[in-house]
Amino acid sequence: MTLRKQLFAAPEMDDAISRMASSIANAFPGENTVCALVGIHQLGVPLAERLRDALANLTGRTPEFGKLDISMYRDDIGNRNPLPLIRETEIAFDVNDRIIILVDDVLSSGRTIRAALDALTDYGRPRMIRLAVLVDRGEPEYPIRADFVGFNLSLPADRKVSVSFGDGNSSGGIYEVDWKK
Repeated sequence: MTLRKQLFAAPEMDDAISRMASSIANAFPGENTVCALVGIHQLGVPLAERLRDALANLTGRTPEFGKLDISMYRDDIGNRNPLPLIRETEIAFDVNDRIIILVDDVLSSGRTIRAALDALTDYGRPRMIRLAVLVDRGEPEYPIRADFVGFNLSLPADRKVSVSFGDGNSSGGIYEVDWKK
């Protein structure tokens, strides 16, 4: 049995995404023509879509957008059961000499981001790669840090952070999940 505790509701998530978009716009003023958002499958994609929309509303310009599958780049690919679902990478722009904002829902160990960096650089050589995450748990196993963060959380190692963007039936939120209960 798992125990879920809501940490942040949908309106708080929306505020955090707006703050992240503002930080990105301030970090790269006038750079929208060379700036692109790339969401990591699975939950980095809806976050990247929301950041794209927020940036378009804020600046009047819509940054390029892509989706990145990292399944075959993970260091635990042979240890996972069942095997991962492979999703399509969709990057319809040239990543060379671009500022890429890599987007994921939660930064925990840093392993997902390490895999994403390997996958992304197979498409070219960006000018710069920055990381945007909705939740940074701190203390990653790899020397990886987020540049744009919605929430910083410090939770026990046995707790998972679960992000839900909601659908027609739910409003979404950020949850602390205790797998031991």
